[in-house]
Amino acid sequence: MIQVFTENPILLLFVVAGIGYGLGTIKFRGTKFGVAAVLFVGLFFGGLSQDLHIDESIIFLGLAMFVYSIGLSSGPSFFESFRQKGLRDIFFVVVMIALSAGIALGLHFLLNFSATTTSGIFAGSTTNTPALAGLLDVISNTGVTEEAVLEMGNKAVVGYSLTYPMGLIGAIVAIQLVSKVFKINLKKEEEELKHDYPVKQEIIKKTVVITNPEFVGVTIRDMKRETKWKIVFGRVQRGKTFELPNWDSKFDLQDKVVVVGDKDEVFKVAESLGEILPYDMPEHLSEYVTKRIFISNPKIAGQRLAALNLQEKFPAMVATIRRGDIDLLAGGNTVLELGDQVLFVARRSDVDKIAEFFGDSFEGLSKINLLSFGLGMALGLLFGMISIQLPGDVNLKFGFAGGVILVALILGALRRTGPIVWTLPYSANLTLRQIGLMLMLAGIGVNSGHTFVSTISGGGGGFIILAGGIISFFTAIVTLVVGYKLLRIPFSILLGMVATQPAILDFALDKTQNKLPILGFTLILPVSLIFKVIFVQLLFGLLSG
Repeated sequence: MIQVFTENPILLLFVVAGIGYGLGTIKFRGTKFGVAAVLFVGLFFGGLSQDLHIDESIIFLGLAMFVYSIGLSSGPSFFESFRQKGLRDIFFVVVMIALSAGIALGLHFLLNFSATTTSGIFAGSTTNTPALAGLLDVISNTGVTEEAVLEMGNKAVVGYSLTYPMGLIGAIVAIQLVSKVFKINLKKEEEELKHDYPVKQEIIKKTVVITNPEFVGVTIRDMKRETKWKIVFGRVQRGKTFELPNWDSKFDLQDKVVVVGDKDEVFKVAESLGEILPYDMPEHLSEYVTKRIFISNPKIAGQRLAALNLQEKFPAMVATIRRGDIDLLAGGNTVLELGDQVLFVARRSDVDKIAEFFGDSFEGLSKINLLSFGLGMALGLLFGMISIQLPGDVNLKFGFAGGVILVALILGALRRTGPIVWTLPYSANLTLRQIGLMLMLAGIGVNSGHTFVSTISGGGGGFIILAGGIISFFTAIVTLVVGYKLLRIPFSILLGMVATQPAILDFALDKTQNKLPILGFTLILPVSLIFKVIFVQLLFGLLSG
C-alpha cells in the first residue's frame, strides 16, 4: 500500500483528506477537531514512510486559495473594523506576538536549544509557514559552509514540524478552557452584536395598524430620520386599496402596513405606531406579490441598492437579502453580491421582468469568473514575491499567504473594477475555501509526518513538542483573557484573533455558529504574518549572535 501511495501522491492526498474530514466530524467529550483532523491523519500517513511526499506547490496552492477566498468575503468588514478600532487591535496583536517570542526566548535558555531549533519552534508554534521561509532565507545567508547551512536548516524544520501540530492543539485547548472558565454565552453575545456586525438576525414581518396620531401625516423619510428605526415598510393597505410606500409616503389612521426587520426592532416600531394585527396582510387581494430571486447578473453585483433606481424601473421594493445563511435588512447602502437571494415586493405583472433584471440563474451562480479569479490570485502572488529590506538585514516577504490576502482584502472591498467583478458567489467562495484548506493541511501533515514520528521515536522531540505547546497555549490564554477582560473585545472576534491557522478558524466558526471569528482573523492575519516573519529573524539573530 505504501508503494501505491508513493507512486500516486494525489491518491494519498485525497485518502488523507477523506479520512481526516470524517474523523473531524466525530465529537470527543463535546469537542471535535473539524478539518484540523486532516493534519493529524496526514502526520500518521507521513510517519509510515519517508518516501511519502506531497508536492510543495499543492500546499502553497491550497494556502493561496484559502486566504484569497477569506480575503474576498471579508474585505468590506475588515476595513470597517480597521477604521473603528484597528490601531488598538493591531498593537495588541503585535504585543502578543512579542509575548510568543519572549516565551520562546526563555525556553531556549531553560531547555538549552540551538538558535535554529528555537526559531523553528517559534515559527511552528505560531503555525506560520512564511516565518519558517524567512528563517531559512536568513540561514542561507549566514556565510557558513553549505553543510552547516543544511544542518541548521534541518534543525529549523524539525522544530517547526514538531511544534506545528501543538500550535493547533494549544490554541484549541485554550479556547475551550477560557470559554468554560468565563462561562461565555456565544449566542447571547451574537444577539448583542447583531446591530453592529453582519451576523444572523431573526428577520420577521408583521402587519401593523396605525393608531398613533403622532405619526399621521409625517413622511417616512422624516419618520426614519427622527426615530433611527432600522426597518423596512412593505405594502400599505388603505381601505380596499394597496400600494407600495416610498420616502415621501404618509400614513393615515387605520392604515395597515407591513413592517419588516429584526424581531426586537419590529416590536418596538409596532408599539410606537399602533398595534400588531393577529394575521398577515392578505396577498391574494392585492396586485402585489412577494418573491425571492437570486442575483446572478454580474452587472448588478457590487452595486449599491440605491444606485439601481429600482422604483423608477418598476413599482417594486427590496425588503431583505439572504447572503449564505444570514438574512440582512435591505437599505439604500446595501451592496449586492453574486449569489444573494433578494426578497422583493412587486406587481405580479412585473415579476418576470425583475427576475430577468437580477439574473435569477442558479446555473450562472455555479460558475467562477476565471478572469477575475486568475487576475486576483496572480496579483496577490506577485505582491507576495516582493522583497522589502528592513534595518538589521531583515529581509521581509509577504509570501503566498500575506501577499494574496492583502490583495484579496482590497479587491473584496472594491467588489468590482469597471466590468470586472472581483467577488465570488457565496457557494463558490465557500467551496474554494474548503478545497484550499484541505490541500494545505493534508500536504503539511504528510510531508512533516516522518520527521515528526522519527524525532519522537528517537527520544529527542519531547522537549521540543512541550515547548511548542507552552508557547501556543499560554499565548492564546493571555490573548483571550486580556482581550476579553481588559480591552472588551467580543469573545467571538477574539477567537478569530487567536486563530493563527485556518484549522483553528474553522474550529472557532463551528463553535460560534456565526461569521464573527472571520472578522478577527482577517483583521490580524496580514499584521501577524508580517511581524512573525520579522520576530523570527530577530530571534535567530539575537540567539546566534
